[in-house]
Amino acid sequence: MKADIVHDLVAMLKGMDAELDECGAYRFIVITPDIAPQALGAAIATVREEEGVTAIVPSSLADELGQLGPDFARITLQVHSDLEAAGLTAAVATALADRHIACNVIAAFHHDHMFVPWDRREEALACLMALSQDA
Repeated sequence: MKADIVHDLVAMLKGMDAELDECGAYRFIVITPDIAPQALGAAIATVREEEGVTAIVPSSLADELGQLGPDFARITLQVHSDLEAAGLTAAVATALADRHIACNVIAAFHHDHMFVPWDRREEALACLMALSQDA
């Protein structure tokens, strides 16, 4: 069954059903030719920028490849929000920022994915659940 696309901000917030990815930590890395095959094969997302390609990969693979950096948890908003709807990213980012929790957002076709510092993942999840309940 295909989920309905949600357009209204209040409905998006009430139905976001934030879910913590239990697969482990992720890291943002820059792709270089020597690590491209392994990194791109394991990437859950990539972004091409003028300076190069960034990939989000499991932190364990980043360690194997010698790619240092902070670790992040992925929290997925289960609501199928309209890509043209306004306010969801702002509301989520503001709620997290109010608690001094960094948030890197990737919007995909079906869901929005929040990458928050690994050691604050449970606090971030609780914050998003409260935001949803208060909507």
